[in-house]
Parts: sequence; structure tokens; C-alpha cells
Amino acid sequence: MNQNMLKGKWTEIKGEIQKMWGKVNSNELEETKGDLTKISGLIQQKYGKSKEDFSDKLHEIFNKFEEKKEDKVKDLNDSMRGSH
Repeated sequence: MNQNMLKGKWTEIKGEIQKMWGKVNSNELEETKGDLTKISGLIQQKYGKSKEDFSDKLHEIFNKFEEKKEDKVKDLNDSMRGSH
């Protein structure tokens, strides 16, 4: 996920992460600056699980927001083509 996308969706992404892993607080997530490796380490520290136990779900959360962006771009492109 590119940095502009991350900045624009960070609040939503943090919310999704906190829904899944409630022991992780907003301040701790802010300290990770959206770095997946750091977020994984934080979750692992809080829950004592291996990264394999949660890394797929964490990637799903980030990918969901990437897909939303791609859909919006496609819709915008489609609407621009239709208006000419």
C-alpha cells in the first residue's frame, strides 16, 4: 500500500485492527506509522501468538482498503469515459 493511501485510510485501518485485536491501543498503532512489520510485532507482543496466527488477517485488512481505492479509481475512469 502506498504512503498516500495509508495516510488517507489510516484511521479506518486502525479501527479495523483494534476490532480484531482490542489489546492494541490507538497510541501504540500511531507509533508503528502503519508499518506492517511493526504492527505484527505489536500484536505478537500483546497476544503472544506467532505471526502466522494473525498475519493473513492483518494483510486482509490492508488489502481491503487498497481494493476500495482501486474500485473508486475504476468507477471514476468509467464515469469520465461515459461523459465524453
